Amino acid sequence: MPLQSMTGFGKHTFQWRGKRYVAEIKTLNSRQLDLTLRIPAEFRPLEPNIRKLTADYLLRGKVDITIHSDSQEAQLPINEEVLMLYLEYFKKLSHQFGFQTDLLQAAIRMPDVFAQTPVEHSEEDIFSFEKDFTIALEYVIKHRQAEGSAHTKEFEKEISAIRFLLAQIEPFEKERIDRIRERLKNSLIALGEETLVDQNRFEQELIYYLEKLDITEEKVRLTNHLDYFIETMSNEEYAGRKLNFIAQEIGREINTLGSKANHAGIQKIVVQMKDELEKIKEQILNIL
Repeated sequence: MPLQSMTGFGKHTFQWRGKRYVAEIKTLNSRQLDLTLRIPAEFRPLEPNIRKLTADYLLRGKVDITIHSDSQEAQLPINEEVLMLYLEYFKKLSHQFGFQTDLLQAAIRMPDVFAQTPVEHSEEDIFSFEKDFTIALEYVIKHRQAEGSAHTKEFEKEISAIRFLLAQIEPFEKERIDRIRERLKNSLIALGEETLVDQNRFEQELIYYLEKLDITEEKVRLTNHLDYFIETMSNEEYAGRKLNFIAQEIGREINTLGSKANHAGIQKIVVQMKDELEKIKEQILNIL
């Protein structure tokens, strides 16, 4: 199943109760569903329907929904009685204080000038609206899936880069062991010829020391985490949080490799791995 990004956009024009409307939905990443609505008064009774549909389809993200009329006529009838009262009041103030202004523009901005008579929406109205609003939501999902596909390609590229870097560590491992053995022997020689060395004991101590620096288990676990990341990404549609946890485990193994490295070449590879992992973490923040 394809991953979904939390970044998306959907737009749908529809007819409802004799007027043409446009629904626009924009989404960005967020830990929870953060919904902002800008809708005409005639849709206010349908706000619970809008919120439920949005939650069911988009799950989470910062969601900005705007519905506006595409018709030329005014959206709300003017309360002429209230408007005239404001006009008379502003005219009186204009004569009293001698200021010049567009009285109509000033009055029309005042509260209660536009009156909306409560309207009961029929089941047919609600069904019609939900059907059209769902189309806008489906456009958002298509956009999110397209964005998710782009992220998937980037994830595959970055996971492959970490695998490649992990393979580059192997040649340094034998070199590291030989270097440690040589350094310990040179240290013993520096103590003087009178120092007697039990060769068997020396080998045992060397093995014990090298076991502390062994990175075999970390390499195996890191490989398993990389495999699990790809498996989860390929099979789960809403994998953002899970991928984040796996990325944390990948980071833990990379950090342990770095702490055990004791070798400049391996340390350099670890830094490169961390750079690739940071790219993954940044993108995961946008995955649903």
